[in-house]
Amino acid sequence: MPKPTTKPANPRFSSGPCAKRPGWTVAALQDALVGRSHRSQPGKARIQDVLDRSRAILGLPDDYRIAIVPASDTGAVEMALWSLLGARGVDVLAWESFGEGWITDIVKQLKLPDVRALRAGYGQLPDLQQVSWDRDVVFTWNGTTAGVKLPDGDWIAEDRQGLAIADATSAVFAMDLPWRKLDVVTWSWQKVLGGEGAHGMLVLSPRAVARLESYTPPWPLPKLFRMTAGGKLQDGIFHAETINTPSMLCVEDALDGLKWAQQVGGLPGLIARSQRNLAVLEAWVARTPWVQFLAREPATRSNTSVCLIFTAPWFQALDLAQQTAVAKRMAALLDAENVALDAAFYRDAPPGLRIWCGSTVEASDVEALLPWLEWAFAAVTPA
Repeated sequence: MPKPTTKPANPRFSSGPCAKRPGWTVAALQDALVGRSHRSQPGKARIQDVLDRSRAILGLPDDYRIAIVPASDTGAVEMALWSLLGARGVDVLAWESFGEGWITDIVKQLKLPDVRALRAGYGQLPDLQQVSWDRDVVFTWNGTTAGVKLPDGDWIAEDRQGLAIADATSAVFAMDLPWRKLDVVTWSWQKVLGGEGAHGMLVLSPRAVARLESYTPPWPLPKLFRMTAGGKLQDGIFHAETINTPSMLCVEDALDGLKWAQQVGGLPGLIARSQRNLAVLEAWVARTPWVQFLAREPATRSNTSVCLIFTAPWFQALDLAQQTAVAKRMAALLDAENVALDAAFYRDAPPGLRIWCGSTVEASDVEALLPWLEWAFAAVTPA
């Protein structure tokens, strides 16, 4: 098959850190408060601006709190787990790598005695009807490494006794979340809006705050996890008084992404952009015999981290090690041609490709990528 001649204008299809918004240059950071304290009046104003714009775009309820916390989405999730769990039994959902990671935290690190792990294989969801809302429930909203998302929040009980704790890092700003049914939501800057790494976001409902103020975990809490003092919420954390020092370069970059999000129509505009990208891939998969989505059900198919597997008979006849080698070779070819960077499958997932289709990606670039996917697959196909 001849090599295509047209390349994507932006070959960055990584699932994290993700592509910057269209037109981004380093000049977007020229007004960053470098060399200034984050505790200064201008520094706090910039941090508060991130919180306010995030709240407005996402439509957070007025009584929900939002904060910037250390260590990306992982830090935000673990901050919640270490601070909130242990008051009652826990159900943990896992259908990909990060959900499994939260099971490890809860079972092996926190060593909670009453834990139910509800699992499903890559490409599927656990049976949501098995969840007990008398318990705390921990789950990813979008399984980044499997390309499988929750279809809606209908399975979350309105009258739940436990907390709904959602790792939503590759969902926020690209999917419509039922905020009133969620008590803890976390994400990172480097996903849907293409921000820089190391900073997490944490949203708490009034029910989560009540848990923090009424329950003290039996284990030591690192300083970076502490949200209460003397049994009361440290409210300053949710008003620009960050627990540790944030990068003001990253804060400026986050603001740039949020301003762009408002320019393209806020949350509806961001969702529409991501859905258009997925639609391009869906039309191509429908007409391409050797490829399929890892997530077979359209209602649970991610519109951000889109995972593809190969269904050609010759590929299916290979053992796992051989399939892995072929998929990695295909990703390497795409990388070498500078048409799809970082598009390899996640290390624990079935061999294939993972194409980020979040809001900062242009549909025209996804269109331009398709002939290259066909070329690369032809290149790895045995003669």
